This record gives sequence, structure tokens and C-alpha cells, in this order.
Amino acid sequence: MQPAHYAKHLASLIARREPFAVATVTRTEGSTLAKAGFKLLIDAKGEVAAGTLGGGCPDGPVVEAALSAIRDDAPRVLRIHLVDTEQSIAGTARETDPNEIWVQTNCGGTLEVYLEPMLPSHRLVVVGQGGKDDVESAIVRLANGLGFDTTVVDPNPVLDAVPHELVRSATLDPQQLSLAHHDYVIVLTKGERDVAVLEALARVPVRYVGILASHQRARQDLEELARRGAPTEFLRSVHTPIGLDIGAKSPEELAVAILAEVIATKYGKLPRPAS
Repeated sequence: MQPAHYAKHLASLIARREPFAVATVTRTEGSTLAKAGFKLLIDAKGEVAAGTLGGGCPDGPVVEAALSAIRDDAPRVLRIHLVDTEQSIAGTARETDPNEIWVQTNCGGTLEVYLEPMLPSHRLVVVGQGGKDDVESAIVRLANGLGFDTTVVDPNPVLDAVPHELVRSATLDPQQLSLAHHDYVIVLTKGERDVAVLEALARVPVRYVGILASHQRARQDLEELARRGAPTEFLRSVHTPIGLDIGAKSPEELAVAILAEVIATKYGKLPRPAS
């Protein structure tokens, strides 16, 4: 694959914030069409975006392994044995290591392939009301330090921390932001635009949605969303009251509690909402 062709497809996948995997031949033994340095780009749908490992025979099993690597967010080193039918059946039947793959072909060689999942960075989107909000500023400041890509959607932001992206808008457009599974959204609209923002979020598969609201306002928001037809699964997933129960009082402490819940979600832990 030509470097310019590879770079073009790589840049496209990154720009779309899509998970993908890069398979690179690191070593070959015996007779193989692929050579060291051959690459394959596989997207999260299991489609080959660019490249080849020498033909369809080895490419197929690598695609399956790539989907597993993307799902587990863990690199793998594969050894692909390109053998005849009898050897392929026998090797597959006795093999217990999922990284040893037996492929039916007449090449007779072996490929060593490094498979690296490439996941989009975790993004924290803060939807603000407009004007000065010490909790909003504290969340952005702490999230920056924790390695999140921060985006603020706010019609009139007054921040003492600089997000990676600032969208000056009173509406949340999930399509414009390309919201996806690796995104976390904190809603700080304080009542005026709660329902509109949450209704927009109900249509996209973000990892986390939390809203800073009183028990009464949160209940009213969710009831209105239910009347508007928001999916029950989404309504149950909204974190409210937001944040882990650490007795937080100050804006900085509230930011810590909220981001602790986001981090717990990121690592698959079950956070306990504040009461």
C-alpha cells in the first residue's frame, strides 16, 4: 500500500472518530504473498478500509481478530499458518491459542501480524446554561488534567479553563459534534433547556449522560421526556442526581464527584449516585 493512500484512509477514520485496527505484517516464514510491512486497516464494522495482507485467505481471519481487539481495546500478535486443507483442519482442531490461526491455502508459509486497536480518545462534552458557572469551569479544568478531550457547548461561556473545543450555541446538535459511544455528556443547563438537550441525546449512543438537577426538576424532566416518546432505556440510563456520593459541597468538590462517576463508567464500574 502506498504511504499516501494509507495516510488518506487513516486520516479519514481518525477524523470520523471511528474505532479501527491496524494489522501489520512484522515477519514472514516460508512462501507468502505478504511481506514485512504490509498493512491492513479494519474499521469497527469489520470492513477493510485499505490495504491487504496478500489476499483474501489471510485477510478474513485477521478481520475477525481485529473486531475482538477493538472490542477488548487490547493489541494482539497473530501467527497465521498458510497451509493445505488437511493441515488447516488438523491445526484448527487441536489449537487452543486464539492467536494461532490456521488458514487453508497453498502458500505454505507463516505470517506474524501485529494487530493494534485504535480507539478515539474519550471526549467529555459539557452543555452549559450561559454565563459564569463555577462547576462548569471546575469540570473542564479537571477533565483536561485527566486526559479527556473537552468540548463545551454554551451560548455565552464564562470559563477560567480552556476546553479543547468551544461551541457557542444554545442548542445541542449531536450530528454536528459526531457524538458516539466513547463520549460522555454532562448537562448543566439548570432547567431552561434540560428537556431539549436530553431529547437530542436520547437519539445517540453516548457512553454517559448526567444532569445536575434537584430531585424534583430531574423527575419533571424525565416525565416530560417520557411524554415525548424518549426510549425507556435512555431514561433509565440518565445519571441524576449526578456524581458519586462523597459529600461534595463546593464547585470543585462537585466536579470531582461528577468526574469520579464518569471515570467509574469509563472503566465499567457501577457508580453509586449521590442521594
